[in-house]
Amino acid sequence: MKNLSADFELFPGGFKGIGPLGNPTDTGINTFTKFISSTIGLLTIVAIIWFVFTLISGAIAMMSAGSDKASLESARKKITTGLIGLVVTIAAIFLIDLIGYLIGIPNILDLPALFTKIQ
Repeated sequence: MKNLSADFELFPGGFKGIGPLGNPTDTGINTFTKFISSTIGLLTIVAIIWFVFTLISGAIAMMSAGSDKASLESARKKITTGLIGLVVTIAAIFLIDLIGYLIGIPNILDLPALFTKIQ
C-alpha cells in the first residue's frame, strides 16, 4: 500500500485547485463575479450558436420544401423563431443596462465594481 503522506510532501504549498477558480488569493466576491461573467458569456455564445443552427436548418428545410406550402411555412417559422431568440438575447443585455441606469446604478453589468460598492 502506498503512503499518501509522502505524496503531499512533494507539494509544500498544498493543493490549490485547477484554473482561475482555484486561486486562493481571490476573494469570494472575485470568484463569484468571474463565475457570473463566465456564465453570461457562455449563455450568449450558446444563443448565437443556436441561432446559426436554426437559421441553417430552416434554410435547408426551405430549399427542400419545393412547392409544399406547409413545409415552406414550417421552415419560415423556424427561421423567424431563431431570429426572435437572437433579438431577445441581445435586447436582454440592453434592457438590464437600461434598468440599472433608471434605478441609479449606471454600470450594473460591471459586477466587480458593483460588489465593491456594496461592501
